[in-house]
Amino acid sequence: MAKHFFTSESVTEGHPDKVCDQISDAVLDALLSIDPYSRVACESVCTTGMALVMGEISTKANIDIPAVARKAICDTGFNSPDAGFDGNTCAVLTTIDKQSPDIDMGVSKSLEMKNGENDEYNLHGAGDQGMMFGYACDETPELMPMPITLAHKLAKRLALVRKDGTLDYLRPDGKTQVTIEYEDNKPLRVDTVVVSTQHKDCVSLETIREDIIKQVILPTIDPSLLDADTKYFINPTGRFVTGGPEGDSGLTGRKIIVDTYGGYACHGGGAFSGKDPTKVDRSAAYAARYVAKNIVAAGLAKRCQVELAYAIGVAKPVSILVDTYGTGTVSDEKISEAVSKVFDLRPAAIIDTLELRRPIYHNIAAYGHIGRTDLDLSWERTDKTQELIAAVI
Repeated sequence: MAKHFFTSESVTEGHPDKVCDQISDAVLDALLSIDPYSRVACESVCTTGMALVMGEISTKANIDIPAVARKAICDTGFNSPDAGFDGNTCAVLTTIDKQSPDIDMGVSKSLEMKNGENDEYNLHGAGDQGMMFGYACDETPELMPMPITLAHKLAKRLALVRKDGTLDYLRPDGKTQVTIEYEDNKPLRVDTVVVSTQHKDCVSLETIREDIIKQVILPTIDPSLLDADTKYFINPTGRFVTGGPEGDSGLTGRKIIVDTYGGYACHGGGAFSGKDPTKVDRSAAYAARYVAKNIVAAGLAKRCQVELAYAIGVAKPVSILVDTYGTGTVSDEKISEAVSKVFDLRPAAIIDTLELRRPIYHNIAAYGHIGRTDLDLSWERTDKTQELIAAVI
């Protein structure tokens, strides 16, 4: 029996990078709620006492960006000086330009349209070049890898016990990490759990460790996955009082592995937050997950990774690759052919199919964009399984 270990991490909404992701997506949502066709590439930076919102935005909407940023910061829990960062009083700077006309040329009219291929989904070209990956597996009900799924659940539980007052000494910043032991590529047990949480200075490390195990870890992880050899590391440095943007500067897009599959699958390198859906970094990554999840849900594979690649200004993907790691019930080539028949992966079609012009992004800026069961996300639906099965027969 072949054994191996795999580890993934998550972070809470008060992590400085996640604060920035939430600011960027809050700005995006505010713009889309007024002008669904807004072109947005919004980046945020935060550090002690200051947030900076910058980027390229072309829109008919007129919003108060500093007010949106302040609310997003306060919503993370950084809403008083006691926590070291306060969205009510911090400086908020903005520097915004319009989208480059050179990019607009390709997005507003694709190469196919310029060549006379007059199809509604050929209207828009990809907003950038690059490759995007989607993944699914049968390890969990969410069809996600177990390490990242458990890490996210722990991070959400950590935030919950802070917000509901169960552990009222906690502060917004925090990280979780889970190591799973696998046997023949199947999750066997939880080997290690790491939780680092910001806290008030008045509480002892012993209390924190006891409370986190009792109130966060044990209610979250299936006890059948825990055993006498499971290791727990709670605030292993011994102290975590200074956190959030006071403890470390934050930047949009630095948690792309947390946002997706926890390192279990490939990543094309493009961040999601602050980008409107004409940016295939975001929309095509969601589409690739949609494809991969339907393949696994259809029973065509136990594990599946889908790679999509685009050229800027061109509507059709330059390549589509399906890899089932030898777990497919039919050949990967046959599944790839079925994918091409069932899914239209041109950016305009993705936006239409997945309804991506809605203000839905602030809610997914923390705790993962993929594998969410608490939200009705279009790319998590498994409504194409029967079409895929029919296409491979």
